[in-house]
Amino acid sequence: MRVGILFSRIRLEEKLIVQALEARNVDYEMIDVREAVFDLNDPSPWQQYDVILERCVSHSRAQAALQILGAWSIPCVNNAHVAQVCGSKLETSLALVAAGVPSPRVQIATTPEAALDAIEAMGYPVVLKPAVGSWGRLLAKVNDREAAEAILEHKSTLGSYQHSIFYIQEYIAKPDRDIRSFVVGDETICAITRHSAHWITNTARGGSAENCPVTPELDHLSRAAAQAVGGGVVAVDLLEDADGRLLVNEVNYTMEFRNSIEPTGVDIPGRIVEYAVQVGEGRQAWSAVTAVANGAAQ
Repeated sequence: MRVGILFSRIRLEEKLIVQALEARNVDYEMIDVREAVFDLNDPSPWQQYDVILERCVSHSRAQAALQILGAWSIPCVNNAHVAQVCGSKLETSLALVAAGVPSPRVQIATTPEAALDAIEAMGYPVVLKPAVGSWGRLLAKVNDREAAEAILEHKSTLGSYQHSIFYIQEYIAKPDRDIRSFVVGDETICAITRHSAHWITNTARGGSAENCPVTPELDHLSRAAAQAVGGGVVAVDLLEDADGRLLVNEVNYTMEFRNSIEPTGVDIPGRIVEYAVQVGEGRQAWSAVTAVANGAAQ
């Protein structure tokens, strides 16, 4: 078994994954995506890996690498489809709606004028999000028309793709917390409650984490959300509305987990490694079957 770890920056999470690999005596190699070269006519340098564990910070680099590796039939955790869907809030929302997973209402507009009409129709407050982004950055809670006009003008002036598609989400008046669950394969392995006095509760933004029991409802919604985006290893962010109903807010495909290991008591990097190895073993088994079939044909 040989695992390639594709990264663009070594965070604590990647160090913990390496420790988990070494504890299980799994052969691995660290691959800096910033230095990697993919010759589309020669996949042979990459065939040495039974599975690639993708841990890039950059979504665009990860997406390109996963598309190429997938075309070469090299198993990836997660694969290009999952990265594509989770990397776009629009595609995530479309996948959740198509799968019937409860989630906040979303409207999309492509001009500031249409966006303002949508916001007014939805009713204040609303949340404006970039089409692509993480760590709770570039989110805006819009409380009134004056704020909406100012934020829409700023986004139009900035002009990048992140700001030219207006993703408008219903604001959920949740308690001072939300929930993040971790799904590996077809199992919700653990969950945390993230607390913050601010409406953005990401631990990367200073939110505190504590263990959250995985109830049947939380398990069902988490696994349904993971399946909607294509499965693999994901973190599911959920909100509680005023009636206590859970709604899936986002799904993350290269999540951080450093602040979730201690409160949950779950070896998250170990579970990720075990799943990746299982995927790699599937490829080994298929290769063995193929080799036998080719030998018989000869």
